[in-house]
Amino acid sequence: MAEVNLLRRYPAAKRNVQKRAHAKTDEHVRISREYGFDYFDGSREYGYGGYRYDGRWVAIAEDMIAHWDLKPGMRVLDVGCAKGFLVKDFMKACPGLEAFGLDVSEYAIMHCEPEVVGRLHLGNAHKLPFTDKSFDAVISVNTIHNLERAQCVEALREIERIARGGKAYVQVDSYRTHEERELFLDWVLTANTHDYPDGWKTIFAEAGYTGDYYWTIVNA
Repeated sequence: MAEVNLLRRYPAAKRNVQKRAHAKTDEHVRISREYGFDYFDGSREYGYGGYRYDGRWVAIAEDMIAHWDLKPGMRVLDVGCAKGFLVKDFMKACPGLEAFGLDVSEYAIMHCEPEVVGRLHLGNAHKLPFTDKSFDAVISVNTIHNLERAQCVEALREIERIARGGKAYVQVDSYRTHEERELFLDWVLTANTHDYPDGWKTIFAEAGYTGDYYWTIVNA
């Protein structure tokens, strides 16, 4: 298990934290956690404000392929795949790589990229519908923190169960200082579980998770 940033080439997000902090209500949180149209393609106050493919995941896919030395014919799973952008870019970066995804959002899967139709599964991260050691690598970016703590542990155990040789990567919401925590709380809509890195490492250890990991830190 290692702390490694496999999203280092992902473009920096532009966030108006102050605007959301003043506007956010319990209703915004409730609607966001439905993971439907409003979350993906509605107003920015509910989530992405338009979740559209732009190729930015190609560089991430390339880095992950190199990190695990993935080859054509191998199988990789993105847990929390949304509309399948990373799944699509895995196949673009390594033709012949068998890439699949899973997401809790029926809306996202129904509006996925054409190239990944039939490759995305509807389901929840804490109960993965796959056999033991059935993937050469498993990725979950900014997903399992949306679960309650006990289900986070279950999701990590599930990822560990289906990943061969501990080849997995999980990225979760975190903060390193009190100031970063306050920014995060002003911004967050969907995360049910969050903590400082040491708190997350305790959760990883409880789950017996042996894969790699990193943190999503909210910046103003």
